[in-house]
Amino acid sequence: MAITRSNSALDVVFEAGRTFFHQNLDTMRKAQAKRRVYRATYYELSVLSDRDLIDLGIPRSSIKKLAMEAAYGC
Repeated sequence: MAITRSNSALDVVFEAGRTFFHQNLDTMRKAQAKRRVYRATYYELSVLSDRDLIDLGIPRSSIKKLAMEAAYGC
């Protein structure tokens, strides 16, 4: 009987751990998606020539800031 109680308590602990893991997994996936947007934006702007950036009205020093805005909205 004592073993059954122990197992059910252990099941509760494992279930709580699974729930915590899956909640954090979703958060990590969202952060990873934002990071992909940042990297793609940064790369696409950084490979442009200085002339292309001037035509777009973007100074090269603003590429990082623009990538941050695109990904994180800040």
